[in-house]
Amino acid sequence: DSKSIYFTSQKHLYSNLYKIDLSGKYETIVEGKYITNIMLDKSGDNIYCFNQDLNNPSEINKIILKSKNIFKLTNFNDSILVNINLNSLEEFIFAGANGTKVQGFMVKPAYFDKNKKYPLVLLIHGGPQGAWTSSWSYRWNPQMYASNGYVVACINPRGSTGYGQKFCDEISGDWGGKAYIDLMKGVDYLINNYSFIDKEKIAAAGASYGGYMVNWILGHTNRFKCLISHAGVFNLESMYGTTEELWFPEYEFKGTPWNNPNMYSKFSPHKYVKNFKTPTLVIHGELDFRVPISEGIQLFTALQRKGIPSKFLYFPDEGHWVQKPQNLKLWFDTIFEWLNSYLQ
Repeated sequence: DSKSIYFTSQKHLYSNLYKIDLSGKYETIVEGKYITNIMLDKSGDNIYCFNQDLNNPSEINKIILKSKNIFKLTNFNDSILVNINLNSLEEFIFAGANGTKVQGFMVKPAYFDKNKKYPLVLLIHGGPQGAWTSSWSYRWNPQMYASNGYVVACINPRGSTGYGQKFCDEISGDWGGKAYIDLMKGVDYLINNYSFIDKEKIAAAGASYGGYMVNWILGHTNRFKCLISHAGVFNLESMYGTTEELWFPEYEFKGTPWNNPNMYSKFSPHKYVKNFKTPTLVIHGELDFRVPISEGIQLFTALQRKGIPSKFLYFPDEGHWVQKPQNLKLWFDTIFEWLNSYLQ
């Protein structure tokens, strides 16, 4: 009737469905799910959508608007997943930088035994205006790490979406600041509150901004046994001159390298190479125009020249993401070979 709009919006780990009318009054239709791709039917009584979660890829669902009930209509993945041991996510909240509440979730290893000790892998999301959510991924899927015997931690530090605009904005101009503290305090929280985590065996991995944070970690702490940096920003000045997304560094670092050099210098991981000690797997694609291949090569060169155990996985036919199935298999195999060599 052209009097209302239905829309989805992220809140914490979920993508909820809402309705708002012309006066600005809104109501929650479905929450605690990860709803996307909504379509209102001609009657106006039902919405069809995708619904997914950490353990299940998208399936088509029907939402009856009058009752707000949701029903699964397709079962494309059930026969594949029925024999796979997948643990559900477990949410946790801790005090991050300046005492601000920060949320994360943990996934326990397949066939979890509370009497055993398990290594911990911290996964760091990209963006940095992004978030770990209760959704399915074909690349950075926490269940893949859990299936290899690791406790997986996914933390939404400063800059993450779904926690209000202020929380999201606090990353800009502060890439290595509060977000780094949030992540380290999150690791502290986990090892201090869960006795099944082996605090001597911790690794971190991330891509894009997550890769940046891994590179930042390299220069600021030696607490991790090994690291994985995929498509990570290493030298803020050189990336500024090569990225296709030029507006982004100008927004994030409040200008150009020549107008605001102090910020580019302060938060550039390459300025802290003298502190590097942790074994690091570097991954990059030749066709990455967002964070060009030169960033990965510079990082790997620094690690090699310092004599730090390191490996470079190079994809001549991939960009910012690894998307080809055989390449993705190599990606996972290389990652777990690296993690296993330091954590098992």
